[in-house]
Amino acid sequence: MQPFPARGAIFDMDGLLLDTERIACRAWQHAADELGVAIAESVVLGMVGMHSSKVDAYLTGELGADFPVDDVRTTTHRHYLKLTKDPIPLKPGVLELFGWFRERGVPIAVATSTRRSIAEHHLKAVGLWHYLAASRCGDEIVHPKPAPDIYLAAAAELGVDARECFAFEDSNFGVKAAHSAGCRVVMVPDLRQPDAHTQSLGIPVFDSLYDALGWVRMQTA
Repeated sequence: MQPFPARGAIFDMDGLLLDTERIACRAWQHAADELGVAIAESVVLGMVGMHSSKVDAYLTGELGADFPVDDVRTTTHRHYLKLTKDPIPLKPGVLELFGWFRERGVPIAVATSTRRSIAEHHLKAVGLWHYLAASRCGDEIVHPKPAPDIYLAAAAELGVDARECFAFEDSNFGVKAAHSAGCRVVMVPDLRQPDAHTQSLGIPVFDSLYDALGWVRMQTA
């Protein structure tokens, strides 16, 4: 096997670098309880990795046209900001993987569906921002994940071809986006396991970023 000459490493943020997805689920449930409506856990999990522009149609489709989408979204956002006031826990292996790439001069980017104001706040609060050579956020992309645009944009900001980049994702939406962009994709699932489409791609799936680092070492050796 020829070693992969990685010239960039692009990471999703929520559920991959930061343990935010569980917090987001709690925020949705707090909002539902406050407003006296019901949102099944399966419906909330269906939004993992989903861009905010797709949430309204998704919730209406799942819960009906009478569901108070705007009120629930606004209330959820308020609870989420409260729950993330303190720095968010890092997922295991983040610092080791970032450090490994930095030591080898491979620039790192983040490609997240989260809006820039929130993403920057979170990444600065946990001390990851200074590792990044580039970042692309959800409010800067016309066609969000699962379209490849955000990965293509992140690679372009790094000054490299997306096909020369590792991409790390926890969601099926993100995997599809990174794969479509031509990246060498690694999945580390958080709240949702690989779906049938992800499995059909034959990409490696690991339990943690520690395990992913071991695979990356072998790919680049």
